[in-house]
Amino acid sequence: MTLVWLCSVSGLVGSVITFAFGSWMESLTLLLVTMGIDYITGVAASIREGKGLNSVFGAWGLARKGLTLLVILLAHRIDILLETNTITMGAAIYFYIANELISITENYGRIGLPMPERLRKLIEVLKDKQQ
Repeated sequence: MTLVWLCSVSGLVGSVITFAFGSWMESLTLLLVTMGIDYITGVAASIREGKGLNSVFGAWGLARKGLTLLVILLAHRIDILLETNTITMGAAIYFYIANELISITENYGRIGLPMPERLRKLIEVLKDKQQ
């Protein structure tokens, strides 16, 4: 009985995700990975700086990431309305990937971790293009 319930919930969640984002794009996976890394490095940087953990800041960080996913969902629905395949959604995803990479780089600096120079330069280029 528990297995049937678990399978039913999994099917429902999968259906909602497919409706919300259409086909699953690898760029969406990359965005979710960068969001996770950003959150973890942000927590580590706060601990390293002696600020400790603050549930308000942590909740706001998670809310920001949730709102980002809502913007991507909206972009997907716009693509459907305009029949533009995944142009709007793809642009939104890549914008937020660049934003997350910049934040990760800043967190690495706060932690004091080394980063390959080529990656640091790539992220700086992305940061300059956002401004």
